[in-house]
Amino acid sequence: MQVKNISKRLGKVASFVPQGAKILDVGSDHAYLPIYLMQQRRIVSAIAGEVVDGPYQSAVANVSDNELSDKISVRLANGLAAFDEKDQIDVIIIAGMGGRLIADILANGSAKLASVKRLILQPNNRADELRRWLCGHDFQIIEETLVEENGKFYEIIIAEQGKQVLNADQERFGPYLMRKQSAIFQDRWQREADKLEKALAKIPMKNLAERSAISQKINQIKEVLHAGE
Repeated sequence: MQVKNISKRLGKVASFVPQGAKILDVGSDHAYLPIYLMQQRRIVSAIAGEVVDGPYQSAVANVSDNELSDKISVRLANGLAAFDEKDQIDVIIIAGMGGRLIADILANGSAKLASVKRLILQPNNRADELRRWLCGHDFQIIEETLVEENGKFYEIIIAEQGKQVLNADQERFGPYLMRKQSAIFQDRWQREADKLEKALAKIPMKNLAERSAISQKINQIKEVLHAGE
């Protein structure tokens, strides 16, 4: 099997991998991303980490089929337990998981992060919690992008070691995404505001606390979108 194409989401993730990197792809699933990066001659080696036996076996087979077993090591391991110091990993990719889970994976392996130069993270939700964790553990966000694929929006966060302080808006919307105010960003958050307004209309007037919480979220979105006009 030749992996010639990957999803738009993973393609954008791949674009942030520095040339000549040694990567760990956590939750690699079928190892499509490491295989793609190797075929593009973007990386020199990779570890495809997988905690579930089925995807692990699939990744092993895919790497073997592409004759890359000498370059990509597939390991059955939980999170950052997939690598140690001798692997000289300098880039960690965690894509397609919840933001809280990604933060937990990083926290559980935090002792191994000192030698890592870059984190490429794609949370499916709770990106605000992930940004909060990063800034609270000596990582700074250096770039962000937003991808739409099959009707879903995906945030990609690039972080490197350093100090950074974010306010509540920057945690929720992303400091770079807010600044750029791309058409995709505006579309994503306008849809979210519309969804919240429909939800608000269904909540009885007597439920003041619930209505107030949703109204605050709507107003926060509108203020951020209006700031970009």
